[in-house]
Amino acid sequence: MDAAAIRERAADLPREPGIYQFRTDEAVLYIGKAVDIRSRVRSYADPRGPRIRRMLREANAIEIAITDTETQALLLEANLIKRHRPRFNVRLTDDKSYPLIQLSNHDFPRIEVTRDPDDDATVFGPYTNKGRVDTVVKAIRETYGIRGCSDHKFANRDRPCLDFDLGLCTAPCTGEIDQFAYLDDVDSVLEFLEGSTGVLVEPLRTGMAAAADNHDYERAANLRDRLAAAETFHGGGGDAVQTPDDRRTMDILAVSVQGDRATVARLHSEGGKLLDREQHPLETPGETSPAAVLAAFIPQFYADRDLPDNLVLSHHPEDDEVEEWLVEEGVVLSVPGTGREARLVDLALKNARRGAEYEGAPLAEALGFDRIDRIEGFDISHAQGKAVVGSNVTFTNGTPDKSGYRRKKLDDKNDDVANMRALLSWRATRAVEGRDDRPDPDLLLIDGGEAQFAAAREAIQAVGWGVPVVALAKGDEIVISADGRHDWPSKAPHLHLLQRVRDEAHRFAAQYHQTVREDLSTILDDVPGVGRERRNRLLRRFGSVDGVRGASREELLDVDGIGDRTAEAIAARL
Repeated sequence: MDAAAIRERAADLPREPGIYQFRTDEAVLYIGKAVDIRSRVRSYADPRGPRIRRMLREANAIEIAITDTETQALLLEANLIKRHRPRFNVRLTDDKSYPLIQLSNHDFPRIEVTRDPDDDATVFGPYTNKGRVDTVVKAIRETYGIRGCSDHKFANRDRPCLDFDLGLCTAPCTGEIDQFAYLDDVDSVLEFLEGSTGVLVEPLRTGMAAAADNHDYERAANLRDRLAAAETFHGGGGDAVQTPDDRRTMDILAVSVQGDRATVARLHSEGGKLLDREQHPLETPGETSPAAVLAAFIPQFYADRDLPDNLVLSHHPEDDEVEEWLVEEGVVLSVPGTGREARLVDLALKNARRGAEYEGAPLAEALGFDRIDRIEGFDISHAQGKAVVGSNVTFTNGTPDKSGYRRKKLDDKNDDVANMRALLSWRATRAVEGRDDRPDPDLLLIDGGEAQFAAAREAIQAVGWGVPVVALAKGDEIVISADGRHDWPSKAPHLHLLQRVRDEAHRFAAQYHQTVREDLSTILDDVPGVGRERRNRLLRRFGSVDGVRGASREELLDVDGIGDRTAEAIAARL
């Protein structure tokens, strides 16, 4: 697009907040936000910098979306960047988008919280606080009975589901309410979501008072929480909750930029104690400053997280609107030059530089891939086919990403190959059907040998998920891929990376298996004097019922809570 075409298009645009997209017929090239869309778009007639000039040479159209507030424009921009991945934006490669509320375009509309709305739905948001959104949607459903079920569950029912019994739905699926009355309730919900707070607040306040009068204080407390969420729902992010100094949270963010890639390292502190550290990769359109990277990273990263009380940065974000949003949310922002916080920034910078140089590059080269930033690891744990569980851990830039961890209870089966096939089928099916809110990884790592590797590949190919798989078994440390077996040197950094992912998947699976196993009933539950806590202590100490059976009297007495009488009862029962 040349300057004349941009000015002509800008003349037709509104002077309101919102987002704009430069695009071709096939793809979105760049997404931006603006307090005044017309003014911002017109500024592109005199582009600054080679990146913007390259983008304009390719663009042939401009699309816009108007928002009610500047904050909504900021959040909508972050959502759309995640969805469309425009190559001229700085974009986070490993995270979620902000929640939206949609009312579907059905004869009996469905309400739901989503990050990927239907094209024909009526959509509200984005919102920063998912907890508040969930609370408000539940309050809406309880007040107006709007369905939340899938089309599959809605169709062909002959009796209402549990939501009807819980007062969350008026059951239009079975004709408990006619369409005209249901759509009247939908109109009330639309009224609330468009800003008429009283449509929801007044019924909640009335219900809370009635519950208190009936001495149903638990119900009154639940309604009080929903009332508070509804009252603050249209007030942006809401007032920040101030906490005592010993409970304040702090995130330290530092950036390392290398060419068209950047890494943001995050340190997380609570009560003065450093609790977590992470690294997050971003793709950048050519040379980009650390300040611009932070301006893009912050709204995208905090899409599904609570903002900290304090945000300590290596650079000021190159975006006044981001800083204004943080101030509105009650976040204390600082870029320290000296003192303890400056030392933490230096530590984060070291992590960021290490992240930019992590073992993913040699691993990608060794396997013949372009890049490997995100790896998911899988393992199975069970006790002779009982309490079978699977783990799914995520590493980004060589660092565990706990938000991407998942676990799965599987059918009891003493067959590691079949169990691995079931676990990978579950993961792949969720990905293909869009039911997993994580981005697809660059590589899947299986804890196992040839048989588990083959089972995993069969599972993902069966559903058409095109993510490559490798396996790494303990002992011989041979990596198995579609190209064959790789016997890498024991000191190879890319082997160390796979070993870390494999070991973490094993740890997470074993931990979950222990939890599930402790929930199972055993013959020990029949022993007088052995309750759940003592049973779990025995199983943790001896590993299994057979282990308890083989323990000596002295070993039993050495377990906390086991006395002479209980030890005799155990011996007699087993």
